[in-house]
Amino acid sequence: SGLSWEPRSRAVEQVHLRCTEGSLEWMYPARALRVVLEPNLASAQHTTVCIKPASDFQGASIYVERAGQLHLVVSEAEGARPHHVSCFSAHTPQRVALFLQASPQRDISRRSASFQYELLSNQSAAGPDFKKMALAEAMCRPCDNMELLMAICSSDFVVKGSIRNVSHDSENHVSQVDVSVQKLYRQKNRIFQQEEGSGEWGGPIRTLLQCKVKKGGGDFLFTGNEHFGEAWLGCAPRFKDFMLVYQAARERGANPCEF
Repeated sequence: SGLSWEPRSRAVEQVHLRCTEGSLEWMYPARALRVVLEPNLASAQHTTVCIKPASDFQGASIYVERAGQLHLVVSEAEGARPHHVSCFSAHTPQRVALFLQASPQRDISRRSASFQYELLSNQSAAGPDFKKMALAEAMCRPCDNMELLMAICSSDFVVKGSIRNVSHDSENHVSQVDVSVQKLYRQKNRIFQQEEGSGEWGGPIRTLLQCKVKKGGGDFLFTGNEHFGEAWLGCAPRFKDFMLVYQAARERGANPCEF
């Protein structure tokens, strides 16, 4: 909180964040805050940083430090835009410095500059575009057998279910698949939940509009990754097709993990 600082001090508070993803909330922003992202990783594979400001982000702007200069990433005016994500490449993957500059205030009204961040490996980031980043795994094509087998091992969520509805958001180039869940094998956060009243389990999965997802009957195995609290579709074979692939791999001892 900016209220905890000495009123006459001109020092810049430093915060070091050690995780590859997380969030920061700066209450009553005052002066400046330097946030250093330096995850405890042996390898320097994380080369893209993405930031999603909260919908009520206000009171500061976010810059990234590059070669001693500050480059604007999120301005205070942009903070209120829903689903707005800014991505940039990290020149030094194991140490990225963000600089939060508080906006001048006339009073001490409650403001909060909060944002989520993710550090991404080069494999899952196709350039500094968030939508590409979130769906580099899917690429709007069926996954081959090895990709299917790896998807159940490494995905943030693995769900057996059917498609209840598909809606399209042409402005943001995104489609949303409303899934009725029969069996929840794994999820990172609580995106798939039991619905009040019906008692059924369900949840939304996002994908790119260009993938042209349509409502289809039958059971599917939905896999994918989560970005900023949203599930993004990866491999999604028909369940019976996946089980044939999995059983054949298991008989050969070629399944990378137990399902």
